[in-house]
Amino acid sequence: MSLEFRFQSASTEYQKIQTELASLVENRTRLDAQLSENEMVKKEFAQLTPSNAVYKLVGPVLVPQDQNEAKTNVETRLEFIRSEIKRVDAQINEGEDRSEKKKNELVEIQTKLQQAQSAPNS
Repeated sequence: MSLEFRFQSASTEYQKIQTELASLVENRTRLDAQLSENEMVKKEFAQLTPSNAVYKLVGPVLVPQDQNEAKTNVETRLEFIRSEIKRVDAQINEGEDRSEKKKNELVEIQTKLQQAQSAPNS
């Protein structure tokens, strides 16, 4: 396989990895926002007294919900979001490793291309 073709192929793969990384970072940002939002809800729930009413939005209607059930739902959501953050972080780290390897490969191929172009034709 020619160096030019290898370089083009590696470059395309590198761009694909960068696109995947951007998508993962976007997902991570969204998860951070959800985590923050649910932590605020948990703090608000901590200030409730047993006599306070809790409502859940179902479509366009507010429906009464048991306070303990609402607190449990928020805790469950927080656990899920935290586990998703760990999963996405692992994917980001793996993607960054792949990106670095591909970048090094590109530099290596580019160096070989430059050497081949500067070598006198015999």
